[in-house]
This record gives sequence, C-alpha cells and structure tokens, in this order.
Amino acid sequence: MAGIKKVSVFEAKKIIVDVGLKCWQKGWVAANDGNISWRIGEDEVLCTPTGVSKGMLTLDHICTVDMDGTVRQKNGDFKPSSEIKMHLRVLKERPDVNSVFHAHPPYATAHAIAGIPLAECVIPEIVIGLGSIPIAPYGTPSTNEIPDRLAPLIKDYDAWLLENHGALTCGADAYQSFFRMESLELYAQMMFIAKSLGKVNSLDNKQVQALIKLRQQFGIADKNNVCTGCGACGKPDTGTSGCSSSAASKVSVSPASNSVSDPALIDTIVKRVKEALGG
Repeated sequence: MAGIKKVSVFEAKKIIVDVGLKCWQKGWVAANDGNISWRIGEDEVLCTPTGVSKGMLTLDHICTVDMDGTVRQKNGDFKPSSEIKMHLRVLKERPDVNSVFHAHPPYATAHAIAGIPLAECVIPEIVIGLGSIPIAPYGTPSTNEIPDRLAPLIKDYDAWLLENHGALTCGADAYQSFFRMESLELYAQMMFIAKSLGKVNSLDNKQVQALIKLRQQFGIADKNNVCTGCGACGKPDTGTSGCSSSAASKVSVSPASNSVSDPALIDTIVKRVKEALGG
C-alpha cells in the first residue's frame, strides 16, 4: 500500500513503547487506558495490548493483527486492545495514515464531555497543522458503535474528540499521531484558559485565508478540516465542527475571496509557524 513508512518491526515497537511512556508521563492516560497502533505492512498492524499501562510497556507486549483484526501474534496472555476496531476503521478509510492513537488527555476530554468541539480559528499553528477537531457521537467502547459513528468524519480530519470518552489522532507514523495529540491537548488547554479569562479573539477571514494558503506552501493536504463552522475559511458549514457563535459573529464570510494581498502578513505568519515547528 502506498504511503506505508518503511520501518522494521523492532524499530516500530520501540517507538510505540516510547510513545506510550510519553503519554503516560504527560498524564493523558491512567491505569490501562489508551491504545496505539501502527500499520507496517499492507495487512500487518502492530498494536498495544489490553490490560497494560502505557507507561509500563515493553517490546514483548506489542501484538500484531491483520486489517480485519485477526490476531497474528500475541505474547502470553497479552491480547490486542479491545478498541482496535476504531483504529482499523481509520486505517482502512485513510491510505495516507499508518498510525492511530487514542488517549484521555484531560482538557481535550473535558471538551468531549462538555460537547464543545475545538473548531475556532484562533492559533496559526493549529489552523495550519491540525485544523478543526469535531466530536464523534458517543459509542460503547470496544464495540463497533465507535468506529461506525466516527466513520463520517474520518476522511476530513486528522484528530477527533470522542463524546464522553476521550480523543483520537492519526498520522503517518506513531510519532506523528502522538504530536497531533500533543497539539490537540495544548489547543484545548489554551481555549479553556482563554474562555476563563472571558474572551476568545478569533482570527478573521483574511487572516485564516492566509493560513490556508500556507498549508499549500508547506505541502499539507487541504482537507475540509480548517474550520467548517465559523466560515472564516470560506468553506460551507458541514455542521460537524460546531464553531462557537462568538467566532461566527466576528467573521465576515466572503467565500469568493480566496486571495491574500498582504505579503507582510504572510511573511510574519510563516516565520512564526517555522519557529513553532522548529524550522
């Protein structure tokens, strides 16, 4: 399958263990919560086991399943996570994606519990690198309810809130899915703090259009995931991202206006984004 990163099983397992430890250290999971997967072949997916803390993973814990979820390899009593179903649904729908990461980061999960999507255009790095984050309707864990309710959102987003459950991200490899979870949680935390201060200063149409243009310059796929609720991106409201009325009231929507004529603005944003990305 095109797009699968060439990596050895040993190296992939090491990275999964590292990601598990990092998310546990950050407090995104407790007890045996969370799961990580990585497709390393057309029909070969590594995944974390059920019943093991992500902070205590070893290489021997990592299981292997095929794209239908049939176990190919397990060690002792360690079985693949019961939530592998939602991972496999994302992998089947997204040939550009090889890794899926599920955790319960507190601020992002609080938004999922409160029913508040993360869809306001407020931070350049988020608009460019992640886009908006919708909420997938609640489903019973370990069943097909979650993947079925996630399905309509899979192709258009790289991160999702799971209603009353947690968060889910995807990427080309386990590190990218981890980094997207990190960005998601920081975004949720900053939105919580800003709202606690009493004001969210959303970007306007011209500013968001400049960021969308930068997505193309950076080679980031322009899926319909920038901000489909407030209208700042000039795209129709799909009803899935649910921008707040405060953002919608500030933005003057001009879908036909897709040009950016302020070079200084673009140069400033490019500099800020490159600094944030370590470029």
